[in-house]
Amino acid sequence: QVQLVESGGGLVQAGGSLRLSCAASGRTFSNYAMGWFRQAPGKEREFVAAISWSGGRTVYADSVKGRFTISRDNGKNTVYLQMNSLKPEDTAVYYCAAAISAGTATLAKGAPPDYWGQGTQVTVSS
Repeated sequence: QVQLVESGGGLVQAGGSLRLSCAASGRTFSNYAMGWFRQAPGKEREFVAAISWSGGRTVYADSVKGRFTISRDNGKNTVYLQMNSLKPEDTAVYYCAAAISAGTATLAKGAPPDYWGQGTQVTVSS
């Protein structure tokens, strides 16, 4: 079992930045690919970014490429999402996820993660 707790969400003006963190506990964090997903009101949850267990491979949704950066610190059991140049359309609940069998590419294509966090709200005002 893996427990995931997100933090760092909040209200920011368009063009601003936020850094989300996801602290993991339970089974060995470094065995898991990690991902960030988001769900806006009235929309389905969508893939944002993923990172391999080693941190050597990252994948991004086209909508955030060049603005968001995913990273991880296996020594701290934490994955991060640095979000720059935020837009109102980035407003959503952001979820951290862990996958033991799916890799970054399959997470991006819709493979379900094994564990989810509870989510953190990000609101970008225009």
